[in-house]
Amino acid sequence: MRLDKQVAVVTGSDSGIGQAIAIEFAREGADVAVTYHTDEDGARETERLVLDAGGRAIVLRVDVTSEEQVEGLFAETLRRLGTPSILVNNAGMGGPGDEVADLPTQAWRRVIETNLFRPFYGCRRFVALRREAGGGGKVVNVTSVHEHVPTVGDAAYDVSKGGLRNLTRTLALEAAKHKVNVNAIAPGMILTPMNEEAVEDLRTRARAEANIPWRRAGEPWEVAKLAVYLASSDADYVTGQTFVIDGGLSLHLGQGA
Repeated sequence: MRLDKQVAVVTGSDSGIGQAIAIEFAREGADVAVTYHTDEDGARETERLVLDAGGRAIVLRVDVTSEEQVEGLFAETLRRLGTPSILVNNAGMGGPGDEVADLPTQAWRRVIETNLFRPFYGCRRFVALRREAGGGGKVVNVTSVHEHVPTVGDAAYDVSKGGLRNLTRTLALEAAKHKVNVNAIAPGMILTPMNEEAVEDLRTRARAEANIPWRRAGEPWEVAKLAVYLASSDADYVTGQTFVIDGGLSLHLGQGA
């Protein structure tokens, strides 16, 4: 098992990509700290699936925009599971859909705090813990194809994910001396609660899938398999990179122009 005896913190693991990553990590031998903000039932289901896969699990409610609660997350993980060796920053939110000229400051602030401040708090504490433990460890930040492909009405989301890409790259340089690898996964259209309309409405999904060269949306487990690789020793020489998983969507830009 590629993650045997590892302890992983996976934020936003009550559903979707985070839940799939927690389960795959457990299958590969890791124990998992499962976090949620509002969906405790989803988090408990993740816990059950992690236990079924052979891992240990703890469930913690965390407001990831709070420095104090993020600090508490790591303290509880350390106390109940051991020193974390893997961090997956997955918790996030979509944008409000307003164009910049009409975008309320509070909406902008909420997206930036959730999608950029939150992983900063987690990365900061995790690298400090790994430094104290003598080095080593893996950080996987879940960004989006929108870290480099902007869309109208999504300025806050696009900026937050672009910022997370550069946080990933900068931290990779800084943490290399501690042998901490820092990488990002940039999913395209994945069938998760964030894409609820496409999950529920086959016509909406078909219209979106027509823009994807692979002609289908991705599944959370596909992202999770990539996260396992990046969290394992197989990726020891990989750092500061973003791995796009989108069925070729981002390659489609400019076609037919």
